Amino acid sequence: MTRTSNVNFRMNSALKEEMKKVCEEMGLTMTSAFTLFARKVVTEKRIPFEITADPFYSAGNMAHLRRGMAALDSGKSTEHKLPSSK
Repeated sequence: MTRTSNVNFRMNSALKEEMKKVCEEMGLTMTSAFTLFARKVVTEKRIPFEITADPFYSAGNMAHLRRGMAALDSGKSTEHKLPSSK
């Protein structure tokens, strides 16, 4: 007989409820979905989907944005006007 263990972690409540609903629509429990994920990680020795960082939040871009905001705040720059969509 296989022994089982509990795994506890925190998740946003709304996300949890959305995931629970989707799992139920697929005929799964959240436990079975996370077990499938764990088996895939162990089998493939990788996260089974691509994880990337949004380049917008890179250190260089954030520094550039802070400089622009500081220039606006000090009156040394003008606000960029986006073209209106018609």
